Amino acid sequence: MINKDNGTLENILNAGKEEFLEKGFLSSSLRNIVKKANVTTGAFYGYFSNKEALFSGLVEEQAKTVMHMFMESQEEFDNIPDENKRENMGSCSGDCISRCVEYIYDNFDIFKLIICCSQGTPYEHFIHNMVEVEVESTYRFIEVQRKLGYEVPEIDKKLCHILASGMFGGMFEIVRHNMPKEEAVVYVKQLRDFYTAGWEKIMGF
Repeated sequence: MINKDNGTLENILNAGKEEFLEKGFLSSSLRNIVKKANVTTGAFYGYFSNKEALFSGLVEEQAKTVMHMFMESQEEFDNIPDENKRENMGSCSGDCISRCVEYIYDNFDIFKLIICCSQGTPYEHFIHNMVEVEVESTYRFIEVQRKLGYEVPEIDKKLCHILASGMFGGMFEIVRHNMPKEEAVVYVKQLRDFYTAGWEKIMGF
């Protein structure tokens, strides 16, 4: 395990963050990173195998934390008794999104990297991965409602994917546009209310 109190490592991480934020992963230069960090290329390779490993070293913990919050919320909703799921449709996700927004603003630069600068790394699929989970969760919910006797119209999976993409893509616009936190909290709540109402309409609730 790398000792993150190490000054050389901190210099590399800080230089990498600066370079990635300025140029994005694809256009960033390892040569610039080691120059900004005032270390040799050999010293860099003592900590990271390449610049993708450095990018991962910067964002992995925070990306996993938000995904864990999201998956935990999905599990919490799945554990609600089936007959109570309908009335709690927006509550679990709402609480989760509020916690995520708080965490995002506590780690804003890191999420700027994930959302705006990660093309060329596995993290460019961060939002898409959340969307895929949300689509599967939505279909489980629909099946539960049908088993309870509710008539829920057929909803095409492509439409479900588009709607979930709009929701999560919209949510992370707060990062893309450097929105002040106070505005972001209001914006995300309104966005969630909009999509909840839309889903209720589509599902015939």
